[in-house]
Amino acid sequence: MAEIELKKKEFKYKGKAIEELQKLDVREFAKMIKSRNRRYIFRNFQKLEGFINRAKKKQEKNKLIKTHHRDLIIVPQMIGMKLQVYNGRQFTPFDVTGEMLGHKFGEFAPTRAKIQHSKSGVGATKGSKSKSKK
Repeated sequence: MAEIELKKKEFKYKGKAIEELQKLDVREFAKMIKSRNRRYIFRNFQKLEGFINRAKKKQEKNKLIKTHHRDLIIVPQMIGMKLQVYNGRQFTPFDVTGEMLGHKFGEFAPTRAKIQHSKSGVGATKGSKSKSKK
């Protein structure tokens, strides 16, 4: 029997491969995403371009890319970068992948921790009122 090679499915965004997307200008990519994020990119184009340029310079020097900008939208030029986004307490690291295109940085750095409830304390329920507190 012939051996069948299994390849990982190539990621495409709206029918275009990552290499094609990275050649696009940020404004051309904006035409492919949803309206709210498209409006944000068109209005804050300089802010986004400035971040990409600073991040590339830091990446060449092998420095960490830290930012407080939770509202920036991920564009194809950022794929492969290792970013750290501030969540109000610490910098949360994450790697940018193709599936993250069109999303904001803040979505990958949650500000609220998941609460883990433990058992209720003595006196917290009607059944535990009769138990001694010592």
